[in-house]
Amino acid sequence: MEQLTTQIALGLVSGALLVLLALGLNLILGMLEFINFSHGALYMVGAYITVYLLGALGTFWLALLLVPVVMAVAGVALERTLIRPMYPRNQVDALLLTFGLSYVIIEGVRMVAGSGGRNVPAPSELAFQVSVGLGRPFPAYLLFVVAVVALVVLGLWLFLNRTNVGLIVRGGIRDGLMIRALGIHFGRYRVLVFALGVAVAGLAGVLTAPITGVYPEMGADILVLAFVVVVVGGMGSFWGSVVSGLLIGLLVSVTTLYASVYAGIAPFVLMILVMSFRPRGLLGAA
Repeated sequence: MEQLTTQIALGLVSGALLVLLALGLNLILGMLEFINFSHGALYMVGAYITVYLLGALGTFWLALLLVPVVMAVAGVALERTLIRPMYPRNQVDALLLTFGLSYVIIEGVRMVAGSGGRNVPAPSELAFQVSVGLGRPFPAYLLFVVAVVALVVLGLWLFLNRTNVGLIVRGGIRDGLMIRALGIHFGRYRVLVFALGVAVAGLAGVLTAPITGVYPEMGADILVLAFVVVVVGGMGSFWGSVVSGLLIGLLVSVTTLYASVYAGIAPFVLMILVMSFRPRGLLGAA
C-alpha cells in the first residue's frame, strides 16, 4: 500500500507536467489550427536555458522567472517569421514546418551543448523531504512542482475567462470565422497565443530539469504523451487537458508498479479506447 500511494503521488507530479505541455499544445491547436510539432523541442530549450542561467546567475528562482519570458519572446519571433506565412496555406504545410523546426532545434542544441545530459540540482530551499501521509518522506521539490502547475492552470483559466483578451482567444478557439466577422484583428491574438503556449512549454522545461536532468531528446520523449493527453482530453478543451494529463500520469505510474512492461503502451491503449467510444475526447464538445 505504501508503494502504491507513493506511485500515485509520483503520477500526479508527472501528470502535472503533462498538463502544462498539453495546455500549450491545445491553445495553439485551437487558435492557430495546426499541431505544433516543435513544442517538445521548445520545452527542451527551456530546460537548457535553465542550465545556463543557473551557471550564470547561480539561482534556480531567477531561471524560473526568466525562462518563460525568454521563451515567450522566442515564440513571438517564431510566429512572425516562420508560422505566420503558413496561415493562408493548408495545415499540412504548417505541421511539416514545425516538424522540421523541431529537428533543427534539437541538432542545434547538440552542436552548442553536446549530446550528453546535464544534471540540474533542485533549489537548496527545497532540497528536503516532507511527510504528507504517504508512509515515507516525499521530496519537497515535487510538491512545489504540483503547486506551481496548479497556480499556472488557475492563472490561465482566469485569463481565458475573466479578461477581454482571454474571451476573444476563447472565441477564436471555438469559432475563428465569427471573430473575423466581428472585425477583430485576429493576427495579434494569434501571436499572443503562440507566445503563451511556448512560454508554458519553457516553464515545463524549467520544472522538469531537476527531476529528469536535461538532454537533447527530452522533448521528443514527452511530446508524444502530450499529444495523447490532448486527444484523450478533447482537442480545444481546457479542463480536458487537465483531467487527461493527470489521468495519464497516474496510469503510467501505477502501471509501472504492477506491470512495468505495459507502462509504455498503457496511454495509447487508453487513447484507442477513448477514440473508439468518445471520438471528441473525455471533455471535448459534443
